[in-house]
Order: sequence, then C-alpha cells, then structure tokens
Amino acid sequence: MLEALRERVYRANMALPKYNLVTWTAGNVSGRDPETNLVVIKPSGIMFEELAPENMVIVDINGNVVEATLGASTDTFSHCAIYRGRPDVYGVVHTHSNYATAFAAIGNSIPVCLTAMADEFGADIPCAPYARIGGAGIGETALAHIGDSVAVLMKQHGVFTIGASVEKALKAAVMVEDVAKTVWLAMQVGQVERLPEEEIAANYDRYQNRYGTAEASRG
Repeated sequence: MLEALRERVYRANMALPKYNLVTWTAGNVSGRDPETNLVVIKPSGIMFEELAPENMVIVDINGNVVEATLGASTDTFSHCAIYRGRPDVYGVVHTHSNYATAFAAIGNSIPVCLTAMADEFGADIPCAPYARIGGAGIGETALAHIGDSVAVLMKQHGVFTIGASVEKALKAAVMVEDVAKTVWLAMQVGQVERLPEEEIAANYDRYQNRYGTAEASRG
C-alpha cells in the first residue's frame, strides 16, 4: 500500500547521507498521505544502503504500525505528534547535521543574518528545550517552539524540519545545515548582525511568491 509515497520517502531518506546530514543509521524522513492520513517513515537502526521502498514502515497518525517488515523509527511518535498538531504538514525530516546540531548542543537559535535565511525561513531558526527521545515529547516540544519557521533545533539533540511535502521538508533540512555552517564561520570572524524585520519580510515574500516567475525581476 502507498507505493508512491513509500518511494518518495525512501528517496528522501537516501538524500540524507548524500547531503552529509547524517551518519551511520541516524536521521529519518517521513511523509503523510493526505487521503488516508497514514504516515510512511524510515525503519529503525537500518543502514542506508540496506533501505528500499518496500521496507519503509506505514503507521497511523498515532504511531501504531499498519504495515511493516521492520521496526519503525524510534522517532515515529515525534513525527506523528507534529502531523497531529499541524494538518498543513505532509513531510517531516530529522537530522543530526553537524553545524546546525552544534547550535543545538549549546541551546542557541540561529539568527536571520543572511538573505538566504530570510528567503527560505522568514524567521530565526529557534532552539527548543531538551526533550527525551522515544515518545511524542520531542514532536510536541518542536511544535511549541517552531513558530513561523519550517525548522527547529532540539537542544542537545538535533534538527527537525517540516514541509507541505516530503521534498519541501528535505529542502529545509539541507538549507538549515548550509546556513548554519555559514553563520558559524561568520561567528569566527566577528559578531553577526540580524537583518531588520522589514528586510526579512521582503526577502521572504520575494523568494516564496515571485522567485522563478516573470515577476522576480520586478519590485
């Protein structure tokens, strides 16, 4: 069942090591089916080279296994908590990408000090308090602190990103690590300066609504 979504979730999971967002068996991607509300997620503790579309796990919105040949990710309940709290979200990604997780390790958010961040996120990437792995607590804490962003750092843990599709959540995860690296490097040179709110809003509007269209060069 859900063969097309299994394939998309599988491909997104395989992109995590490709973009250096995870190591060994860490990290996971899930996707929610808009018709059935079922969730497809990576299995637990399996090397990426052993993954296949058919061993992606299907669970219901509460994390109960519907169809599986392997155990579901230990982050399943976190993903499902996000889906329950955000009906507009159809993709969730969790990584331990190095630079972004370095900010999480010390409990710091990543300020919007780059136009690339304003474009993609339109807000600071917040850092939520520590929450224990294995239950819905991480997802609930992430929801409580993500605000207007599509990414949140979990203190002393890692990164969660959300999107209106699996692919958009994946893109957000890639971009979080990219900007986190740049901001970290900038901090070695001097003090970073947050963009003014009006510039953040203007860049976000341009990128989200006009970038790649005929109107991109106007206004």
